[in-house]
Amino acid sequence: MQDVFTILFLIGFFAFFIFIVLAVKSVKRQNGKAKRHWVLTGIFLTICCVGLFGIRALADNSINAVSDQTEDTPSASTVVDNQKDLNQNGLSLFNMTTDEFKNAFNSIVGKYRLNGLGITKLDLTKSQESDTRTFQYTFNDDLSMVGALNSNEEIQEVMLIGTDGFSEQNGGTLMTAIATLIMTTNSEYTYNDAQDVIKDIGLLDSDVNLNAFDGATVRNGFKYRFKIQDNNISTFGITAAK
Repeated sequence: MQDVFTILFLIGFFAFFIFIVLAVKSVKRQNGKAKRHWVLTGIFLTICCVGLFGIRALADNSINAVSDQTEDTPSASTVVDNQKDLNQNGLSLFNMTTDEFKNAFNSIVGKYRLNGLGITKLDLTKSQESDTRTFQYTFNDDLSMVGALNSNEEIQEVMLIGTDGFSEQNGGTLMTAIATLIMTTNSEYTYNDAQDVIKDIGLLDSDVNLNAFDGATVRNGFKYRFKIQDNNISTFGITAAK
């Protein structure tokens, strides 16, 4: 769209000067063409103004979009401060409330710039069968997260659910979410630690069967389990190791 306005501006700009010169010459020569030249001068001046205003409007929209994106994206200092707070508190997954979990998760999302994985608000519900509460969050149509809280309103277990098969696109998003969730389990975990956990589960094996898979590993009191059912539903859960 900006190209269109630029072309309008250039055509209007050059044509305006051509016809204003012709109009002045027609007035001096009194050849009867002055009126037509003045009309064309006004038309091309209008076209020039339309192009100019269009260019400026698009530029303003771009600036506003960048500004909005900057406000929504955590700054580097905010991410560092959040990570420092988590490290000082020594929080692990089962010591976290839902707000602390959300902040820890989003801190990692911001640190590694994992677009599309930020959590805005966890939806909490109370189980009718027991005195426990559950939470859920939907990232997109093919990826969601559910979890349960204990009586102290702290995370008891959490699970990622991927649907629509383990395709290259869906699988990549799910794997990124898995790594993020693994790093959230302990404030000292890095991306390399997350990869080690995934490797221990068996997902990185060369002969892994992505049509039907069930693997698990235990790290620092956490049990990490990944399961694929009929190449359709993929789940990754974290619970306390027994």
